[in-house]
Formats: sequence, structure tokens, C-alpha cells
Amino acid sequence: MAEHVIRMPDVGEGVVEAEIVTWHVKIGDTIDEDQDVVDVMTDKATVEIPAPVSGRIVRLNGEPGEMIAVGSEILVIETDESVSVEETKNVEAEPVKDAPAPAATSQAEPAQSSAPPEQPEPTKTVPVAANNSGSKPLASPAVRQRALELDVDLSSVVGSGPAGRILREDLEDFVAAGGRQLTRSDGQSSGLQKLTGTTETKVIGLRRKIARNMEKAWTTPLITYVEEVDVTEVEALRQHLNATKSDDQPKLTLIPFLAKALIKALKDIPQANAHYFPEDDKLIQFDGVHLGVAAATDNGLVVPVLKHAEAMSIWEMAGTLSTLASQAKEGKASRDDLSGSTITITSLGAIGGLVTTPILNPPETAIIGVNKIAEKAVFDGSGRVVPRKFMNLSSSFDHRIVDGYDAAMLIQKVRALLEHPATLFI
Repeated sequence: MAEHVIRMPDVGEGVVEAEIVTWHVKIGDTIDEDQDVVDVMTDKATVEIPAPVSGRIVRLNGEPGEMIAVGSEILVIETDESVSVEETKNVEAEPVKDAPAPAATSQAEPAQSSAPPEQPEPTKTVPVAANNSGSKPLASPAVRQRALELDVDLSSVVGSGPAGRILREDLEDFVAAGGRQLTRSDGQSSGLQKLTGTTETKVIGLRRKIARNMEKAWTTPLITYVEEVDVTEVEALRQHLNATKSDDQPKLTLIPFLAKALIKALKDIPQANAHYFPEDDKLIQFDGVHLGVAAATDNGLVVPVLKHAEAMSIWEMAGTLSTLASQAKEGKASRDDLSGSTITITSLGAIGGLVTTPILNPPETAIIGVNKIAEKAVFDGSGRVVPRKFMNLSSSFDHRIVDGYDAAMLIQKVRALLEHPATLFI
């Protein structure tokens, strides 16, 4: 018998440690070569580490949420090979295909000096029976919120994700199939009952990184500027281009048009396309625009980046953005795809809302927030009342670098370009 040691691999240039997100195995499990054993995360990229050999797990080091230095031992596999101890220092890490937020309860057990008796091999992806044991069903916060809105008891839903995790499609399929909903009646005339339970979850992984980044951003002196934009003409152009596009062209949203306007406006306000490092009193202004576009996923907010957006057409922006957003939601986006932005667009327009107060993505100095489009009746200048489409831009700036006047001028330039969309292409 021999022991094969797996060490934390180098998952990115300059990375010295990574966070344990989810263990897919436990001590005593028998595993096959190339089987995924653990998910780790650095920055906003989550990767799976596969087993380089077949064997039995005899030691695990690190709990979910714990930071492990690159090169440190994380896993020991006992093999049938009658050779000396081997080590795996640079296991090739693959992007996670579906990286769910880790549950509060770890699958990993503390490291032990001797291996316990073999235990049944765990089921990773096969759907499990509905939870009737009284334990809390595995599901992300987004799925729990959706279940609350639908008035569905998650313990009645069969999960198809790893370890029986309930995915959003599992919940939607359950409802579509006429699944039974919660019966909230305690015998009182109101038909309502008191809810006394609580849910405690350890904040780790992507959500912890988001929290830390927001803490840092909140210490920045901000100015938020809101302006109403008439998007009637640009929306008409967008709809026309979508109706006449070829089959190999992507569907256009408003974001590429806004990006085009922003890129042109930034030429006059370059300090809004910059990184500020207050500890060094250093401002780096970029000639190119690496545009971050915030995307919501089941695991939290991520920001795919359109590198050199200034060199892209609206079609190229739409296609690249669609690909990056899909990869981010599936957990397949690389570290490079999610880093290096110089300015960010964040949109809640599909949800609604008149005004938002976007928080900066440090070390950036500006973020542009998109709100919903609403139709209004306005005077056209000749005394007639006509319908027009309007949208608010709610944008925040680092007031240490971008003065209020410059912030207002940037958004006014964006507004003028969007209201006369032909100027976007001149």
C-alpha cells in the first residue's frame, strides 16, 4: 500500500492561497482517478480539483471557508501501489461546471492519524429522495427565497444537484408538476401560524469575498448622480436591428449601446476609467476600456469583463457578453474573465426600480447603474402629448478623484449620445 499526497495547486499567477469551498468526499471513501474531490476558490474563480489516482481517502485537511496556502497538503489517498509515498503538487484544476454555494455543514472530517472503516461511497449527482428526516434541505439562498415566494416546502422537493442539492429548476419542475404547497394553518381563525425557526449559515466563498469588497468600497467617499434619459430612439433602433439581424448574430440588449456611449464619453473624463490606490497616492488612467458588466448568479454577484470594449462593435459586445455571462452563471468563467475591469455597468432594469445607489468595485473610480425603462406621456414641443420611453441612470463615483461637475458631465454626454443614437456610430 502507498499514500498519494495532493497539495493545493497554483490556481492563478500571483495567488498564494485558496479557499476550501466544498468537499465532495470524506475520509474512508473509495474514489476513482479523475473524480472531483474538492472545490477551491481564489478571487472570484472557483475550480474543481480531481483525484490523480484511484484509492481510498485517509486524510483531509481544511474545512469549508478555510484558507490553504499553495503547496500545502489538502488530501491523502491510499493506493494499492507498492511504491514509496508520492506527492501531487500541481494537480490540474478545471473550472467548476456548477459551483453551488457551500452548505453550512461540512462534508470534510478532521484529519485523523489512522483511516476509519470504509463507508459507502457518496452519491454526487443522482437525485435523492425528498428530505423527510427533519434536516434542512440543501439549497442556495436564491432558491430558498424563490421557494418562499411560491409557498413551497423545500423538504418535499427532490434535488438533482451535488449531494441532493435542490436547484432552481428542481423547484420550478416541482411547481409545474402540481407539487403540494405548504399548508399554513394552526387551527386559528386567521389560518396563519407563527414561524419561530432560524437559519444560521457560515458566510464563506464568493459571498464572503463580496462582503469584504463591499466593506472596502463603503469607506470610499461617493457621489451618486441620477439622470433621466429618453431612450425612445435607441430602443427603436435596437428593436429594428434585432428584427433584421442574421441568424449568426446575437440578440442585442441595451447594454452594448450604453457601453458604446460610455466609451465615447470617457474620452473627455478619463479619470472615470481608472484605478485609484489611496495607500500609494496613485491614480492609473487607462486608454483602453475594460468594461465590467455585473451579472447575478445563484452564488452571488460576479463581474465578467469585456476586455478592450473600445475595439468592439455592438454585435461583438453582445456576443462576448452573452458568452461570459453564461459561463459565469454556470461557474465556468476563468479568473481572467472576471478580473481587470476599469469601469463597471450594473443593471437592475429587468427587475425594476427608479433609482439605485451603486457601490464602486475597487479600485475603480466609477460605476454606471441602469434602471427600468418606463413609458411616459410628454409634450413634444408643438403642444401635442406623445408617448416616450425613459430610463434613469444612477451612477456613483469616487469623489476623491471624480468631482461632482465631471461626474455630471460624463452622464450628460452619455445621455446625449443615447438620445441621438446615430452619433454613437459617427
